[in-house]
Amino acid sequence: MDDSNILTTVHALVEEEGKLRSRLEDGTIDVDEEHKRLRHLEESLDQCWDLLRQRRARRDAGKDPDEATMRTVNEVEGYLQ
Repeated sequence: MDDSNILTTVHALVEEEGKLRSRLEDGTIDVDEEHKRLRHLEESLDQCWDLLRQRRARRDAGKDPDEATMRTVNEVEGYLQ
């Protein structure tokens, strides 16, 4: 997945997040369902941003960005801030 594809995915996930929040306001989903789906979206976004950072770091170091790999949710969510 190249940078453009990653950013396209990020934009789609953000759009889906907005739709999800609208559905909560409309009452078509409940708070529990919204939280469950939002958690999944946030994890997917974190994975995309991590992959994009890896690609940029590899490029800046003169390495092949295509060798960056998508890390697992547990790995990405387990990073210390």
